Amino acid sequence: MSERGVGMVFTVDMPVRWVDTDALRVVHYSNYFRYVEAAEEELYRSLGFTFKELNEKYKIAVPRVEAFCRYEAPARYGDVVTVRLQLSEKAEKILRYDFEIHRKSDGELLCSGYLKIIGLDLGTWKATALPADLIAKVASALK
Repeated sequence: MSERGVGMVFTVDMPVRWVDTDALRVVHYSNYFRYVEAAEEELYRSLGFTFKELNEKYKIAVPRVEAFCRYEAPARYGDVVTVRLQLSEKAEKILRYDFEIHRKSDGELLCSGYLKIIGLDLGTWKATALPADLIAKVASALK
């Protein structure tokens, strides 16, 4: 059984780099997911977890099983974007993060969407429970 809810938001600012853009200096649509994943990594780091620790200590990975993004406006080379993550669903094997990305200079919404992750046992390659302490810390930080 999963819980759904709206809670606090984790935010992180990131510069738009040349490598993130196309020939017109507009961020390629796929790179918005890179920004979200970088924010997720920073969230875990702030809670005392790393992806390496999840792999080595818990013997799991956290692949994405569902992703969605609605694009509203472009980010361009030289912009700073603010990524906002919010926990919208938690279950034994699943976390879903809703996100928004805004241009920092004017607050304009650039895109919004969600990522759904699962715990994946690295030995069996089957869905498995996420570490209880990870779920508890994420839920506490984003409640």
